[in-house]
Amino acid sequence: MSDPSASLLAKARRDFHSSLFGTVLFINRDGILSNADKANKGRIAIARAIAERMLGEAVAQDHLIAQKSGKAFEECCSDFLRATFGKLQHLRPGRWQIGRWIEERRPSIADFEQYAHLHKLYEIAKRDAELRAVLQTDYLITPDVVIARLSEPDERINVDGIALVDGSIARRASIRASNNPLAILHASISCKWTLRSDRAQNARTEGLNLVRNRKGRVPHIAVVTGEPTPSRVASLAMGTGEIDCVYHFALHELIEAVKSLGMTDSEELVQLMVDGKRLKDIADLPLDLVI
Repeated sequence: MSDPSASLLAKARRDFHSSLFGTVLFINRDGILSNADKANKGRIAIARAIAERMLGEAVAQDHLIAQKSGKAFEECCSDFLRATFGKLQHLRPGRWQIGRWIEERRPSIADFEQYAHLHKLYEIAKRDAELRAVLQTDYLITPDVVIARLSEPDERINVDGIALVDGSIARRASIRASNNPLAILHASISCKWTLRSDRAQNARTEGLNLVRNRKGRVPHIAVVTGEPTPSRVASLAMGTGEIDCVYHFALHELIEAVKSLGMTDSEELVQLMVDGKRLKDIADLPLDLVI
C-alpha cells in the first residue's frame, strides 16, 4: 500500500518498479525471473528475493507476461527520469529534453553540440573506404536515454535589467543560441537490463568514445542495470574512467536479498562497490545529474 506522505523520489521509484512488472520483469515458462537464467542457481535466488521485496509479496507466475526487455527497460528508465529530473529546475535551471527519442527520432551523439563534427567525419568516411576501415562507425554512439540542454537566446541570458551579453562579446559560448543552434548533451545513460561480459565491455567502449570524441565538456555517462548478480555488476562498476557510476534498479532490495540468502561474498562485494562510490540506487541518479 502506498504512503501518501512519501517523497516524490520515493513515489517515482515505486512507480518505476511497478512499470517493470509484466513488461521487463516477468517469470518465464521455466518459472525463472527474466533477469536470471536457469544455469545459475545463485542468480535465480537473488533475482527472486529482489522481486519479492519490490512487490511486498511472493512473485506469482500467472500475472507476469513477457515483452522485449531491452526497449521496455529503456522506456521505464526514460519515464523515471522525466518524472524526477524534470522536477529539479530549482537545482539545475534550464530548458531540457529528456528521453529515448528527441524530435521523434532516436538521436546519435553527433546531433549534439559537443559531437556535431562527427557528422562531417562520418560523411567523409562513407566516401573513403580506407578511412572507413580505420574509423569504422563506433564513434557514432546512439545513447539509450539522453538528457540534453537547449541553448538559450540572449533574452533569457540578459535578465533583471542586466545586459550580460551583446553582439560584441562571448561569440563562441555554446550556451548562446546565437552561436549554437544545437542542443548540448548533458547526460548519456546506457540501460542494461542484464549484464554479460560483452555488454559490460560495450558500455565501457561507449563511455570512452564519449570522452575522447567530444569538443567541449564531457556529459554525464551513467549505466542503469537490473542485473541481480553482484559479480556481474562489479565487472562494469569496478574501476574508473569510462563511466561516472552504475545505478542499480533496486539496490536496497539487492543488499537485503544477498544478506537474507547468506551470500557473504556477494554481500561484501556489493558493500565494496557502494563504499567505493561505484554503485548507487536508481533514486540517486536524478540528483547526481544536477551536478
